[in-house]
Amino acid sequence: MGKLQKKGDRGSATNYITRTQAVKKLQLTLPDFRKICILKGIYPHEPKKKRKLAKGSSAPKTFYYVKDIQYLAHEPLLEKFADTKIFVKKLKKALGRDELDTVDRVRDQKPQYTLDHIVKERYPNFSDAVKDLDDALSLVFLFSTMPRQGKVQPGIINKCRILAVQFMHYVIAARCIKKVFVSIKGFYVQVEIDGNEITWIIPHQFTTPPPTNIDFKVMLSFLEIYTTVIGFVNFKLYSNLNLIYPPKPLEEVFSEKSAVYYGDDIYRERLESLNITLAEVQAPEEDEMIDEELLTADQSLEGLIQSQKEEENFRNLFKDCKVFLSKEVPKEILVLVIKSLGGEVSWSSDIGVASTYDETDPDITHQIVDRPSQSHQFLSRCYVQPQWVFDSVNQKKLLPIDDYVAGCVLPPHLSPFANPQGYIPPEQVELLDRGKNTEEEEEKTETKESDMTAEEKKLALMAMPKKRKVLYNKMVHSNKKKASAVKKLKRKREELEESRDSKKVAS
Repeated sequence: MGKLQKKGDRGSATNYITRTQAVKKLQLTLPDFRKICILKGIYPHEPKKKRKLAKGSSAPKTFYYVKDIQYLAHEPLLEKFADTKIFVKKLKKALGRDELDTVDRVRDQKPQYTLDHIVKERYPNFSDAVKDLDDALSLVFLFSTMPRQGKVQPGIINKCRILAVQFMHYVIAARCIKKVFVSIKGFYVQVEIDGNEITWIIPHQFTTPPPTNIDFKVMLSFLEIYTTVIGFVNFKLYSNLNLIYPPKPLEEVFSEKSAVYYGDDIYRERLESLNITLAEVQAPEEDEMIDEELLTADQSLEGLIQSQKEEENFRNLFKDCKVFLSKEVPKEILVLVIKSLGGEVSWSSDIGVASTYDETDPDITHQIVDRPSQSHQFLSRCYVQPQWVFDSVNQKKLLPIDDYVAGCVLPPHLSPFANPQGYIPPEQVELLDRGKNTEEEEEKTETKESDMTAEEKKLALMAMPKKRKVLYNKMVHSNKKKASAVKKLKRKREELEESRDSKKVAS
């Protein structure tokens, strides 16, 4: 007779381990276990038979793969975490005894570690790191605007700010910006790097108190790995453009020797202004060649050349524009967008350094303002509101300024990330010239639906297998749900227009 097997010792039950068991096996505290899992990219998994693994218990439990925990057991950072515990004990002991010399000596021996090996493990290729930049950039830009007197150390905020400025300088140099959208959360920006679309949020420049219902230890663990990844990515991106990293201004006045004379603060302010030319590394010139692999069966050489011309025209959208920013407009995002599409931009020297020309310059073509009236106006330029810049980028052409003149009611700011299927606002139909196409699509759908009679539909449903019938009912339900949502939006739009018309009549 063979040996009796206990429950949970065979089968799929041996593939999972609870969080409590994993913490005991690795000899870590729960915060350290969370941190090492975030850094290594290991997340909990939901087993199919969770109650069976919990041996009938309905208490909430978190499960991990056993292979993942075995993989963590060989991580060199575990030794650093143990050294950190010893360091904290020694420091508390010295502080309790009021031994100042010992405190200074112990602080000098604080254990340090790097995450370079983890970045190489998680992102073996550069394209893998670029695809994972969305969340990293959003978090880094968020922490770069944090107040310096709070739960986050000023050194972390400075590091995030430096990385954010470096990435924005790359966007300007590569001219890879694609879409911009302004929302209550901030500015949604989309760029294209090596064929990958990256979208992140740049928060508004307002000082807001950090929320109290967020665990900043978890956020800082993510930030720790994200800052390391963005540092590697920035270095690679700069090297691809033959730019010096860390970025340095091209002017001779701000060379390495004179930077000490002018001070680090002015040197950093000039970099953060985004209005300087970066120094480059001399590289051999290469002739532009069209890669034959890019040509597909449906795309000829002429079509590829035409698409390249359109892309080049979009990258020089503001080439003939010389823009001046007033004090009340958001400077950083406007400088990023205008300069990344070939335009010139400046501002008053009272609100920041690195301004290249004054308000009285006669060559200025556009002045961006956000006030209904101006004390003094120049007849040689156009006064527009900031939304004109963003809408022009999303439509990939310079829009007429009649709807964006200072003091007038702006048209709706449409999101370029919205799905065009379903409800399309009238303004978007006019801008995209899709009125005829939508009517034709509606006529086609009506003719297709009218081809089958009600009896034929019933017969088709009766002959349909059960599995397909369930799937068909789900499709019909989802279509009805979408149609009701479209009707609701149309009704809201009609009510809004009626209220506007009544106000005009009353006035």
